[in-house]
Amino acid sequence: MATEKKAGAFLEITMKVSEKDRAAAAGVYTKYRQPFLDTIAGAVSKQLLVREDDVQVLHGFASIAEAEGYLKSDLFNQDVVVELKPFFQAAPEIGIYSVVG
Repeated sequence: MATEKKAGAFLEITMKVSEKDRAAAAGVYTKYRQPFLDTIAGAVSKQLLVREDDVQVLHGFASIAEAEGYLKSDLFNQDVVVELKPFFQAAPEIGIYSVVG
């Protein structure tokens, strides 16, 4: 039985994406989910959350420093952002949160 890694921090990215573009945006999430988990230091989880007004991607990390590091990575800036940018209706909201308890 595999041991699940516990997140010490979460990076939340909220994006305004029109309903007609959500499937394509979800495709970008799917394409980069496993590379994120396999190659980004401290990455422990990645979830896609969809609601009527927006789309959120919740990334779990071992620490805040690793979440901040991902935002500077080539995977984020040269791959994920480049492919998602055409779908943005507004600038994404980005927040990093520490897990307490």
